[in-house]
Amino acid sequence: MINRSAILLKYKEPAVIWINGADPYDNDPGITIDSANEDRTIYLVRTEDADSPAVVNEWISLNYEVLFEAELEGWYTDKNLWPAKRNRKLFDRWFSVEFHTVVEDTVGSPIEDDET
Repeated sequence: MINRSAILLKYKEPAVIWINGADPYDNDPGITIDSANEDRTIYLVRTEDADSPAVVNEWISLNYEVLFEAELEGWYTDKNLWPAKRNRKLFDRWFSVEFHTVVEDTVGSPIEDDET
């Protein structure tokens, strides 16, 4: 077990509507809630930042902007396509938050940052 907890964002319908409507060159309505949630990013946080719903909510309040931008960038790197007002209220309309307090490392070798 490692000293981290996991936070995952689950897309809700308003986010999927944005994903399908944001790209001015794409007329394919192919993204569904199910397909948007098939392969989600796992955000590892300190264990003490995710040990209860109240603590997770506080952590999200402090970090929702970074999470929001990471998720938007996963769909469209052109920031002009992103919603102009990205506040906590919109974040909560677009995402539900899951958290998991037990994270097991089954590999047994050092965890490395592949971007360094």
